[in-house]
Amino acid sequence: MKFRGEGSIRIGVSSCLLGEEVRFDKGHKRSRFVSDVLGDYVEFVSVCPEVEAGLGLPRPSMRLVRDGDLIQVLEVQSRIDHTAALERHAKHRVAALRRMDLGGYVLKSGSPSCGMERVKIYTPKGPAKKEGRGVFAGALQDALPLLPIEEEGRLNDAPLRENFIERVFAYRRLRDLFGGRWTPGQVVEFHTAHKLQLMAHSPQAYRELGRLVAGVKKADRTEFRATYEKGFMEGLAKRATTGRNTNVLQHMAGYLREALSADEKAELQETVEDYRRGLVPLVVPVTLMRHHVRRQGVDYLAGQVYLEPHPKELMLRNHV
Repeated sequence: MKFRGEGSIRIGVSSCLLGEEVRFDKGHKRSRFVSDVLGDYVEFVSVCPEVEAGLGLPRPSMRLVRDGDLIQVLEVQSRIDHTAALERHAKHRVAALRRMDLGGYVLKSGSPSCGMERVKIYTPKGPAKKEGRGVFAGALQDALPLLPIEEEGRLNDAPLRENFIERVFAYRRLRDLFGGRWTPGQVVEFHTAHKLQLMAHSPQAYRELGRLVAGVKKADRTEFRATYEKGFMEGLAKRATTGRNTNVLQHMAGYLREALSADEKAELQETVEDYRRGLVPLVVPVTLMRHHVRRQGVDYLAGQVYLEPHPKELMLRNHV
């Protein structure tokens, strides 16, 4: 499904999260949010590295084991080593995924193949430590460092969920911008539309990218694109805080100061303050702000992605 004019978005996802019975015990770990909610807005690319690497169903359970500086994927009981097979498959599968122009990826947490972080690493002596990442997840992160990637367990946290989905749609817009023969004018237009979104996530990225865009006409195109993409996605990866959202909302209110009545200004300020104090979720002041922006016809604010960074039907801002 398209949103705000973007092209379709492909999301890579661990197959078990879609309800596919591909886990070692032929079970699944279906994620309701991924399958039932997010699925209405994206096209899934289902991946199970272990099955695709030929490990079969059912299969013995495996875990990461450290032997000196070497980390291996071993069967728990037999200690058969599947590291090489999983690494070969990961290399080829990630190369294929790069060609599919993904917009994001949701991984299964804790998995020796798909775990993004804090995967248990076992040693001959002492307790396991949560300091590893899965073989496939590591290859994916290394090959696509700007791709929005998250684990299904972390998507139960409302701010992390909202941040991930926001980055998915932003990444699609970014890829669309640089996907063809882009012009400096298109870059300026894109950056202008995302200014307040960046300000809410990272004031530093907001300032640095502003300076970068100011020199786009004289910049080396390849270098500019790489620098802008990295700064943009790394900036959005920083979670928007209540304080920074409040600053953005107050900044927007300044554009409406002359157009609103005294009562309207007081209501808007009270709503923003209620959000700052944690009495209402972000959707409340944003909805009121959108109402005034539309009614007053403030073009600069109307064009800000901050007011609608993802489909409102996902209701992500109802919980942050």
